[in-house]
Amino acid sequence: MTDDRFAVALAHHEAGRLDEAEHRYRDILTSDPDHAESLHLLGLILAGNGDPATGARLIQRAIARTPGRAPHHNSLALAYRGLGLHTDALGEFRAASELRPDSAPIHNNLATTLRALGQHAAAVEAYRRAAELAPDTAEIWYNLAGTLADLGADPEAEFLRAIALRPGYADAIANFGRWLITRARWREAEARLTEALRLSPADTRSWSNLGVALQESGRPDQAAEHYRQAIRLDPDCADAHYNLGCLLAGDGQTDAAVACHAAALAADPSHGAARLAFCMGRLPILYQTQPEAADRRADYLAALNDLANAAGTPDIARAVAAAIGTSQPFFLPYQGQNDRAAQSVYGGLVCRLLAAPTPRPRPPASKRIRLGVVSGYFHDHTIFRLFLDGWLTQLDRDRFEVIGVHTGHIHDADTARATALCDSFISGPRSVEAWRQAVEAIAPHILLYPEIGMDPVCGRLAAQRLAPVQCVTWGHPETTGMPTIDHFLSSELMEPGDGDLHYTEHLVRLPGLGLHYTPDETPAPTPRRATLGLNPDVPVYWSGQALYKYLPEYDSLFPRIAAAVGPCQFVFIAFAKSAAVTAAFRARLTREFAAFGLDADRYCVILPPMPQQRFVAAVGLADAVLDTPGWSGGRSTLDCLARDPAIVTWPGPLMRGRHTAAILCRIGCEHTIAASLDDYVSIAARLGLDDTWRAEVRWSVARRKHRAFRDTGYIRALESFLARAVADIQGAARSG
Repeated sequence: MTDDRFAVALAHHEAGRLDEAEHRYRDILTSDPDHAESLHLLGLILAGNGDPATGARLIQRAIARTPGRAPHHNSLALAYRGLGLHTDALGEFRAASELRPDSAPIHNNLATTLRALGQHAAAVEAYRRAAELAPDTAEIWYNLAGTLADLGADPEAEFLRAIALRPGYADAIANFGRWLITRARWREAEARLTEALRLSPADTRSWSNLGVALQESGRPDQAAEHYRQAIRLDPDCADAHYNLGCLLAGDGQTDAAVACHAAALAADPSHGAARLAFCMGRLPILYQTQPEAADRRADYLAALNDLANAAGTPDIARAVAAAIGTSQPFFLPYQGQNDRAAQSVYGGLVCRLLAAPTPRPRPPASKRIRLGVVSGYFHDHTIFRLFLDGWLTQLDRDRFEVIGVHTGHIHDADTARATALCDSFISGPRSVEAWRQAVEAIAPHILLYPEIGMDPVCGRLAAQRLAPVQCVTWGHPETTGMPTIDHFLSSELMEPGDGDLHYTEHLVRLPGLGLHYTPDETPAPTPRRATLGLNPDVPVYWSGQALYKYLPEYDSLFPRIAAAVGPCQFVFIAFAKSAAVTAAFRARLTREFAAFGLDADRYCVILPPMPQQRFVAAVGLADAVLDTPGWSGGRSTLDCLARDPAIVTWPGPLMRGRHTAAILCRIGCEHTIAASLDDYVSIAARLGLDDTWRAEVRWSVARRKHRAFRDTGYIRALESFLARAVADIQGAARSG
C-alpha cells in the first residue's frame, strides 16, 4: 500500500506539483515515519521552499534509515548550502560523488560548492569531469567558463560551447560579453551584450556593461544613456551609478561624478570601487580658479581620511581591498603641492589592506640578481620609451636576470621586442590574486616599477611586499606613500636640494637625467603652418602639454607674453577624452586674456591630439616652446630636441616641475631657464622678437642635444645601486 501511495506522491513531485507531493509525503510518514524516500523527498521540497533546516533534518533521518544512497547525500548537501554551510555541503557532495562517480549533476553541484568556497582550481577539475559525463549540458560549460574567468584563465571556448549548445542562453551571452570587456575587446563585447539585451531587455547588469563597452569604444554619450537606462530599471544598480560616475569624472563633471558614487554607495555600501572613487573623484582634471584648487584639495584630504576611517570596518575593509587599483590619486600631484603627507595616508591604507598573511618565496641562490620589472606599459608608450627600453637593452645580463611582468592589455611590436629582450616574460590578463601569485612565483630579489599611480594592477601589486627590495622611478613623479616601496630612483639634475622631504621612500639621486633614452632617428617631415591653421607671419609659441598640467595661477603668462610681443599665436593640444575639458580650458584662457584687454581667439589655437611623430614634427613650426610651470615636459621635451627648439622653462620647487630645466642643463643650454615668472615672460618675448638670438639658441641646442641621450653612466650607477641594495638586505638578514 505504501509503495502505491509513494508512487502517486512521486508522480506529483516529478510533474512539479510540489504542494500536492508534500501533502502526500506527509501522509505516508504519518503511518510509516521511517519511510526513507518520503523523508528524503519531503526534506528536499522543504529545503527548496525556504526551510533548509527542517529539510536537512528529514534527509539526515533518511540517510540513517538507508545509508549509501548518493541522491540522499546530494540532497542533504543542497540543504546545507541553503543554510550557508558550504563546508558541510562539500562533504556531502563528495560522499555522493564517491557513491555515484558517473553522475554529471553531482559533479556539477560539487564544483559549484568548491567555487563558493574559493577553491577555484578544484572546482574547474570537478566541472571538467561533469562536462565529460554530460558534454551536451550547456549549464555545465557555462559554470566552467565562469570559474575559469574567476581564476584569470581563458574561458572563451567554454562560453562559446555553452552558447552553441543552447542558442539564446542569455546569461552565458551576457557574461561572455562581460568577460570580453575585461580583455579590452570592446567591439566583440558590444555585440554580445547587445544580443543579451535583446533576449533579456530588463537585465540591468548588461545595460551597465554595454555602457562600459561603448564608453571604451569612444561613444561616451551612448554609454551614459545605457548607464541611465540601467538605473531607470533598477535605481539600486550600484555598478551603473559607479560606471556613470567614472564617465562623468573623465568629462570633467567632478561634482556630478561624486554624486553618482554616493548613489552607488547608498545602493551598496560594500561597493569597494565606488568607495575609492568617491574619494579619488574629488580630484578634478582641470581647475577654473586657483582658489578652487585649494578647496578641492581640502575636500579630497577630508574624503581620504573618511575612507581610512571607514576601512576600519571589516566588511568595508574587505570591499576596498578587493578594489584597490580601480581608482588612484593620479590627479593629486597636478595641484603643484608637496603630497608626502597625503600620500602617506593613502599608501598606508592600501598597504595595510593588502598585507600578505603568508611569507613570500625566497629568491634562489644565484650569481645573478633576479630583477622583476613590473609595468602595464610594455608597449608603444611614454613609459616604455623613457625607462623600459633602456633597462631591457642596457642592463648587464651577467649581473642581472631580467623578468618582465606586463600587467597591461595592449600587445604590439614593442611587447614582442620586450619579450625577446627579457630572460623571461609574464603577461596577462589575470585575476588580481593570480597576478600576486605570478610575481611571488618568480621570487625576485628586486621589483622595479617604472611608475606607480597610473596602471591599476601595478598600483595594487606595489602595495604588497613581494620582494626584499622594491623600487619605483619617476614615470609618475610622485611619492607613493607606500611602506612597501623602499626606494624612489630619481635624477640628480631634477631633484631640488630639499627633495628628500618630498618622499616617503628613500630618495636615490641617480646621475644625469635618471634614464637612458634613445631618440627617434626617423622624425616625420615638418608640415607647413597653414596645414595646422597657423599664421605664417607672426611668432608661434608651442605649449602642447596635457591640459591637466596647466594650473590657473600660470594662465597670465600667455597674455603677458602677447602684450610684450604683439601679434603672435600660442598652440595648445586638446584633451583627447573630453571636449568639455578642452572647452573649460578655453574659457580660462578667454577670461585671462580679457583681463589684459586681449581677445584670446586671436592668439590661442587648440589643435586636436596627434600621434607623437606628428606632434614632434609640428613643433618644428614654432619659434619657441613654452614649458609648463609646475609640471614640466619630460618625454615631449626629449623628443622635441629633434627640432632644435628654443625652450623656455622655469624650474619649480618639486622634481616634476624641473624635467626640462634638467635636460637643458644636461646639454649645456641654460640661457632659456628662467629665474622667475617675470624672467620667463622676458625670455619668451625676446625669443619671439629677436631672430638672431633665437637662431643662436637653436644652434646651441642642435650642437649639444646628443648629451641628453644614451647615458650609460646612469645605467652603471643604477646597476651599482641595485646590487648594493640587495647586498644590504642580505647582510641584514644574516646579522639578524
